[in-house]
Amino acid sequence: MRIIISLFLLSFLTACQLITAKTDTQYLTVLHTNDNHGRFWHNESGEYGMAARKTLIDKLRNKAESKGHSVILLSGGDINTGVPESDLQVAEPDFKGMSIIGYDAMAIGNHEFDNPLSVLDKQIAWSNFPLLSANIINKNTNQPAYQSYAIIEKNKLKIAVVGLTTVDTAKIANPEYIGHLDFITPAVATQPLVDKIKIKYQPDVIVAVTHMGHYHDANHGINAPGDVTLARSLKPNTLDMIIGGHSQEPICVDKNGNPDASFSAGKACWPDQQNGTWIMQAHEWGKYVGKAVFKIENGNKELLSYELVPVNLKDAQGNFIATEIVKDRALYEFLLPYQQKGAEKLSDAVGNINTFLDGRRDIVRFEQSKLADLIINAQAEAVGADFGIISGGGIRASMKAGDVNYKDILKVHPFKNRVAYIDWQGHELVEYLSTVGSFPPDAGAYLQYHKINFEIKNAKAVIHAINGKKFDINATYRMSINSYNAAGGDGYPILTEKKHFQITDSTDAQVLRAYIEKHSPITVENL
Repeated sequence: MRIIISLFLLSFLTACQLITAKTDTQYLTVLHTNDNHGRFWHNESGEYGMAARKTLIDKLRNKAESKGHSVILLSGGDINTGVPESDLQVAEPDFKGMSIIGYDAMAIGNHEFDNPLSVLDKQIAWSNFPLLSANIINKNTNQPAYQSYAIIEKNKLKIAVVGLTTVDTAKIANPEYIGHLDFITPAVATQPLVDKIKIKYQPDVIVAVTHMGHYHDANHGINAPGDVTLARSLKPNTLDMIIGGHSQEPICVDKNGNPDASFSAGKACWPDQQNGTWIMQAHEWGKYVGKAVFKIENGNKELLSYELVPVNLKDAQGNFIATEIVKDRALYEFLLPYQQKGAEKLSDAVGNINTFLDGRRDIVRFEQSKLADLIINAQAEAVGADFGIISGGGIRASMKAGDVNYKDILKVHPFKNRVAYIDWQGHELVEYLSTVGSFPPDAGAYLQYHKINFEIKNAKAVIHAINGKKFDINATYRMSINSYNAAGGDGYPILTEKKHFQITDSTDAQVLRAYIEKHSPITVENL
């Protein structure tokens, strides 16, 4: 009898050991997107959109869960700004759509500060998932201004998710909205926070959702340091992975860790790894859903597979790269009224202009234009510039007399160039104008300028006055310009790496709309 009991106990203990060994191995599927920028609706070609995204995510989630995997869905932030139908409704359809899809957490991006903070408060209320950032500090309380992290339990896995936001937000967001906020160095915020989380919660996995950008080998240029710098600045293996955004790229590297130039939709992709941390980003706009599968065993996390799954993307011939994803019917019907309402709002007048403004090619590329004066006035006012320039090729349509709606403005400015500025010393400005002022007519580069009086003599600019005042070679002048020309578009000298260059997050169309709304009715003769 004792022998039988002993054998039974031995069998029982052996079975328990086998069960324990089996349950020690867990699998985690991480799904992620970033930089939605108002793309709740599919584009005119039927690409991406939240309804198709939900169908795909549901399929990926169900398949993973059927294998016993835990599944988490994360976003690298920047839900706001990019599509007028969304912008006019302060991204309500986007946040509510994400809630229906089932996101677990997201990073707060810099574009979440494009509107008054009362709007961000609404967006947080619309979301059934947390919006996270650990490095945004309220100056008045010296405490985090927003939720810093979340502990999310999926099956038997405890996952800590920490949020981080680019410190560039302090420069590119509206000071009126963020004047009371500090954006501290992400690593300074992260290391002590993660150390505390480990002690308090003993999580199985630690993830940072970030909106900071991925810059290969930490070469961030004029941008604030991003995810690579963060990973290298922390103690090894502080974070298991970074789900990022902001630089709006698919992060794919080759076997040597260099950018994989061969990647395109439908091809294989492998994420970057720095200091024991995997770094992932799924391009932009919901074009892809990133999918990472991890094996977790005895505290070790092994990345088994990774892919960027396209969401109804098409090739150059207009064919779907993969099988077309059917739109989720319930989410489609939920979002449709928002799309219709947004389209209706686009047709409403935003202001009035007393005279037709000619934006035809044979005008704006040959002679100084009153439409260019209006555009430059708007951009200069937005950044506090003394004068401004644009290339004639950047004006793509005329503007009718009478009531003007946002669609009219978007026809003039279809490219979503951002408004920028640079502070010039007088002698530097002479050199720059000597180049851009010499572009010939009948070219997209033909210079349109306003609030500056100059001429080209013997290939050199002679400046007479700026903003109604005599030019002083020893003075400093601020010039507005768009991001396309500043980056070298139309052959303009590249300004983006110069010390006193700054770029805003406001597009040319947004700035022109705001100017027309503020100053209507606009009398063209007074520009």
